[in-house]
Amino acid sequence: MAAMLDLTQTGSIARIAARTSRYRRILLVLAAGGLANFAVVYFPQPLLPQLASAFAVPPGATGLALSVATAAMLVGLVVAAPVSDRIGRVPAMGASLVLAGLFCAAGALAPTWEVFLLLRAGAGLTLAVLPAVALAYLRDVVHDDAQLEANSIYISGTALGGAVGRLAPLPLAAVGGWQLVTVVLGALSVVVGVLVWMLLPRDGADPKPLRAGDVLGGAVSSLRDPVILALCIIGGLSMAVFVGLYNAIPFRLDAPPFSLGAAEVLVYLAYPLGIAAPAVFRRVATRRGRGAATLLGLGGLLAATALLIAPSVITIFVGLGLLTFAFLGTHSILSGWVVERAHDVGRSTARASSAYLLVYYLGSTLSGAASTQLWQGGGWTAVIMLAATAGIVASALCLIVRRRSPRR
Repeated sequence: MAAMLDLTQTGSIARIAARTSRYRRILLVLAAGGLANFAVVYFPQPLLPQLASAFAVPPGATGLALSVATAAMLVGLVVAAPVSDRIGRVPAMGASLVLAGLFCAAGALAPTWEVFLLLRAGAGLTLAVLPAVALAYLRDVVHDDAQLEANSIYISGTALGGAVGRLAPLPLAAVGGWQLVTVVLGALSVVVGVLVWMLLPRDGADPKPLRAGDVLGGAVSSLRDPVILALCIIGGLSMAVFVGLYNAIPFRLDAPPFSLGAAEVLVYLAYPLGIAAPAVFRRVATRRGRGAATLLGLGGLLAATALLIAPSVITIFVGLGLLTFAFLGTHSILSGWVVERAHDVGRSTARASSAYLLVYYLGSTLSGAASTQLWQGGGWTAVIMLAATAGIVASALCLIVRRRSPRR
């Protein structure tokens, strides 16, 4: 009966039930926001060799195109939750996408590498808001029975954004250079930002005052809970595996024995294989618990790392597909787990989500910069060792959390 109602009431905020028109609209718009957000973050990855040539910088430095954006996101995540609590989550998410799109499109006019990196940092700073508050927004507006499903659909949208960010750049660059890529994806972000502002219902929460203590310590305070801290570290390490391998793979595919050039886009067709991962991992978590689902994902990351050792295009395709599937499934479980844990222990869900993403993007920032440097200095073996170490540490930590946390 509850599933047939459009709204259920919890406290002073109307909670939207599953399988209703408002529920589907929320998920569609938020998934589109995640798509635009992650496309803008990750589009430089397949273009790193082209950016090295265009700006005359060494390959080891090109990882900064991704790392400066994720480093700026770390700063944005510190203020994202308190700012969104002050002005409202929906306006904050919409403005985030619009501003990020403008920074992205302006990158096409960058005269130097330094200016391009500055614009990437601006995009990263503003992009922090949507991922920081999206799951907390869903936690407040969607009925409890639909939480896992709603989270997995939103993460699938971010996965599709990652796919667009890796598949679209090379064909677009073949038509109009890397500059066309920045303009197209920037425009996409602006349009989706306007749709978020216009179509998403407000969560009904009262505005909160913006205090310096909240800005400086709101997200970090969530890490005082040992379970939240451990889950955040696991998320950061899994992100380090994912970004490190994806950052270095374009250089490996450009180098002998592959020398694929523009044909490397065919390998990135493995990425969409991961879009179904959140739904699959949601079912595993429902039946076996979140700990088991996370361990399954981390095992998949290690298996994918092993597959990517082989000098075979087919093996690399399979390895990237498994890597993407395992990572997106793991991330969908961890991000929802952190929010649920924060709710259970009486902490701010938005700040806990920000804390998770702080550590998550710290892993991306460090691994993104380190992987291209390792490639330049030690080749593919050094990159593989970085990924394997991060995956093993994350798996060990997950075993500890699973033993100490009740199955839900």
